[in-house]
Amino acid sequence: MGDSIRDMTTKFAKPKKFEGFDFGCWKKRMHFMMTTLKATYVLTTPRPAEPAEDVAETAEETRRRLKWDNDDYICKGHILNGMSDALFDIHSEALCAKELWDTIELKYITKDASSKKFLVSDFNNYKMEDSRSVTERYDELLDIYDQFKLHRMDMDESIVVSTIIDKLHPSWKDFKHNLKHQKEELSLVQLASHIRIEESLRAQESNKSKKPKGTVEP
Repeated sequence: MGDSIRDMTTKFAKPKKFEGFDFGCWKKRMHFMMTTLKATYVLTTPRPAEPAEDVAETAEETRRRLKWDNDDYICKGHILNGMSDALFDIHSEALCAKELWDTIELKYITKDASSKKFLVSDFNNYKMEDSRSVTERYDELLDIYDQFKLHRMDMDESIVVSTIIDKLHPSWKDFKHNLKHQKEELSLVQLASHIRIEESLRAQESNKSKKPKGTVEP
């Protein structure tokens, strides 16, 4: 074990780095890797105790303890290797793999759950005011939906489309009615196109109404 943990981890294949979110998916990949290495047991099995000073240790007991130490070192190295450099530096001082695993599990499962709650709340409570471009508002809702996908929060696209249509300002009532009564389901790309066209037509109508009577179009 002469190498440092950081040096040792460079010898392994590098999975996608954990950046501090979507812990559940990363955890499954790491657990699979450690199971393949037959090192997962160090997360649940305590280190074999060293004998008392006046008790002789058998060769088998020594072998088991040294094997546990080696597997723990490898397991801890794989976990750290799967983290971004910033998270590596934060967690590299953990004494053993179990301490490291328990710490990040407690921290990031809670963080993931909190992030998901905020995303759902942001999406559900989002309101489209009439003072800003509807296209801009649509793009903001799409950004939230993209965060859903990053967190592996599956939502049927048709539900997202319907929800966004419902959030359109009341002044778009006729437009909403027409979209909802189309026979074919809209995709998000199609909805974006309809919104841009409608907003462009409304802008043209607004410009015409602002022109003084008798103005001749060039």
